[in-house]
Amino acid sequence: MKAMVLAAGLGVRLRPLTDTMPKPLLPIAGRPLLVWNLLLLQRHGITDVLINLHHLGDQIVQAIGDGTRFGLRVAYSHEPELQGTGGGIRQAAPFLKDGPFLVLNGDTLSACDLTGLIAAHRAGKALATLALREDPEAARWGPVTVDADSRILQINGAPPLAPHAEPLPAPCMFAGIHVMEPAVLDAIPPGPGSIIDVYHALIGKGLVLRGWRMSGYWSDIGTRERYEQAERDAAEGRLAIS
Repeated sequence: MKAMVLAAGLGVRLRPLTDTMPKPLLPIAGRPLLVWNLLLLQRHGITDVLINLHHLGDQIVQAIGDGTRFGLRVAYSHEPELQGTGGGIRQAAPFLKDGPFLVLNGDTLSACDLTGLIAAHRAGKALATLALREDPEAARWGPVTVDADSRILQINGAPPLAPHAEPLPAPCMFAGIHVMEPAVLDAIPPGPGSIIDVYHALIGKGLVLRGWRMSGYWSDIGTRERYEQAERDAAEGRLAIS
């Protein structure tokens, strides 16, 4: 299976750190954030990886190269204009279209069991399977509602929920890690956009997306406070990659 790491963002909330360094290269325990993600992929047997680039992208190419020293084959998708999560994936379609593929956010730090996620996707026969986390602040992150069979009914409040006879499980949050079928690529409209909007449209058409509950370490390195917390987590040995 191939993977795409989304690494083109501006890292606005981490300025001034990201004025001269792209967020995916910020060090955690002396290792760039992006490298943590690449090693996670490698340890789960994923060796063909594409990274999209925009802000200070040349620094990422210089740091990662062709991926050989990480046991990977790394390619790049350059975005002169930011395409968003949907447009960026669509631009990478020539690399990804051969079969199911995994996408993860380059600004998250995770010990997600990617092998388990991929197995669940294959068993669930869905267009996409999203890694979900139980979190008391799921509503703040963007809640994902699933039914008892792990079918996703709603993401961030859309599309509207149909009445259900049985109570639904409490919403989770999307961890920024997902497996997709190539058919999703055909559903992404041209131009910049969000993959979540694409998921809304697919759910609205009655197509099957599923959620998979992950456990283990996860952090979004979106603010200075969360970056500093991740540094403390690393110092305490909490970042073991499974």
